[in-house]
Amino acid sequence: MDRSNIEKIAHTSEDRLLLAKLWDKINAGIRRNIPANTYFLSPRELEMARFLFGEPEGLHAFGGYSDAERKMLIFLPEYLEECMLMEMDSPCVCLRATFYEGDSPSHRDFLGALMGIGIGRETIGDICVGKEHCDFFVIQEIAPYILQNFTSTGRTKLRLQQISLAEADIPEPEVKEIRDTMASLRLDSVISSGFRIGRSLASQYVTTGKAAIDGLPCEKPDKQVAEGSKISVRGLGKIKLVQVNGRTKKDRISVVIHRYV
Repeated sequence: MDRSNIEKIAHTSEDRLLLAKLWDKINAGIRRNIPANTYFLSPRELEMARFLFGEPEGLHAFGGYSDAERKMLIFLPEYLEECMLMEMDSPCVCLRATFYEGDSPSHRDFLGALMGIGIGRETIGDICVGKEHCDFFVIQEIAPYILQNFTSTGRTKLRLQQISLAEADIPEPEVKEIRDTMASLRLDSVISSGFRIGRSLASQYVTTGKAAIDGLPCEKPDKQVAEGSKISVRGLGKIKLVQVNGRTKKDRISVVIHRYV
């Protein structure tokens, strides 16, 4: 761990400010050997944090469930077990908003309504919308305020309660499976296959800064994509390179890609 790495990792002044805050928060916990946690971080912010901190013992990325997209960085001293992250005194809390089944508020509706009552985006983790309720994750400190003040999203009335993290209802993402072959695992090739667009157009999305691999922006069309990587393209959506198989008789690489719909 080296604070001077902030300058090497940050791309903007906002990045530098964020990384400095993360460093101060987590390093204070490590030095004093007490629990410490950040706000929720986006995948890109998490990747920058991993470069900054490395993998020190006791540091966890946690968003309430295993596949959470937005996660907090949490330092636990050696006298605390990792399982405490799932307990009621976890710094990550799950709230359930129940609504009339006939209504259909979206993720955007919930996020907008939360921010409308003065909640900062960084205090909110994933928002999982179901048919009759929405389970969403927030930092522990803000939960009482939300329970008292979050009563509706648009015209949809809400009934709120705190539930245990283990009770959270996480809907399975809808995906379209794509099986294809390609000459190489270049980023533009994977995007071309996953979104069914020409490779030259895929390359333009990359070079204009609209693509990211596992949250980190990438402007190199020839960047090699590893199996399991998630790729997001602004304006197109998100795909995952689920499986890389062997080569075909024509010496092309067989792949399985999931496109989130």
